[in-house]
Amino acid sequence: MNKKQFGGKITAQLKEHYGASRNWKEGVFQNLETTQTAIDWRKIPGILCKQLKGHKEGYPAQPLPVIAFAKNDFLKDNGQATFIWYGHSVVLMRLANKTILIDPMLGDDASPVAPTKIKRFSTGTLNIIDTLPEIDLILLTHDHYDHLDYASIGKLKAKTKQYFVALGLKRHLVSWGIEAERITEFDWWQDVVFDGIKITYTPTRHFSGRGLSSIARCLWGGWALKTEKENIWFSGDGGYGKHFSEIGKRLGPFDFGWMECGQYCVDWHQIHMFPEESVQAAVDAGVKVAMSVHWAGFNLSYQHAWYEPADAFVHHAQLQSLPVITPEIGSVFHANSTTEQWWKKYL
Repeated sequence: MNKKQFGGKITAQLKEHYGASRNWKEGVFQNLETTQTAIDWRKIPGILCKQLKGHKEGYPAQPLPVIAFAKNDFLKDNGQATFIWYGHSVVLMRLANKTILIDPMLGDDASPVAPTKIKRFSTGTLNIIDTLPEIDLILLTHDHYDHLDYASIGKLKAKTKQYFVALGLKRHLVSWGIEAERITEFDWWQDVVFDGIKITYTPTRHFSGRGLSSIARCLWGGWALKTEKENIWFSGDGGYGKHFSEIGKRLGPFDFGWMECGQYCVDWHQIHMFPEESVQAAVDAGVKVAMSVHWAGFNLSYQHAWYEPADAFVHHAQLQSLPVITPEIGSVFHANSTTEQWWKKYL
């Protein structure tokens, strides 16, 4: 195990800095509404047994393919934002002639400090970084291992200009060799205009941490990006709550939204949404066209099959008359693209 995976340590100076946030209370960041983030210790043995046993369809029968990067299609300026999804929560976008990458965890293991490996559904994904163009901006929602990967950040360092990150996450990047002046931290609702794109860090109902000593010492959230032509939103990880309506009132409606939908479980219901809640959250926030993310990358929940988040999201979206798209991993798409339910080919 590489100890660098844990990231930067919290100092007294950093605690004082975090303490200036209204969301930092009693030495940790806290959610906007009461949220159970810790699992009852009496349930842990049973949960571990269920996790070790796993779901009978927790993994696809074969590695999920990733379409090769189509540079010309991605960089082509056709008057609208261009996107690529690389499974789980990795999103590459071309917006207002800028290349932006969200939560670029492209490593093969979502538990690099644990005794057992949580293998990615696709292989060779770290090599995707070598094919990507220069990255103008990386956006990081929080510091969990399935969203922030030491190996991925290391490979991206030479081709990335700037980083916008959750408050508390900067210390990890600095410990990994990223210059502090290239990193900007955000509290909830904080915004900045980046080359014509208004970028706002939005609240979620979740938690953070890369070790026992760093739990809830980094904020968690999503990202809204608005130009003169488009308004798009990445929900970030988290359970259902009142904040979705507030996001819609303040920043919506959104032309397109990526909604967290996957790795849900009754044992941690307040910090990850079930599919029907993901759809309702999109409706609450005023999302016109939605896409489910946080699936097709890793098996982090024993409760559902690997493909269930997508199946259920589409089903509940139809009940709510919410338009959705379901692009293949690695494909170039737009908010109005026509897509198919590609995962059914691998059942």
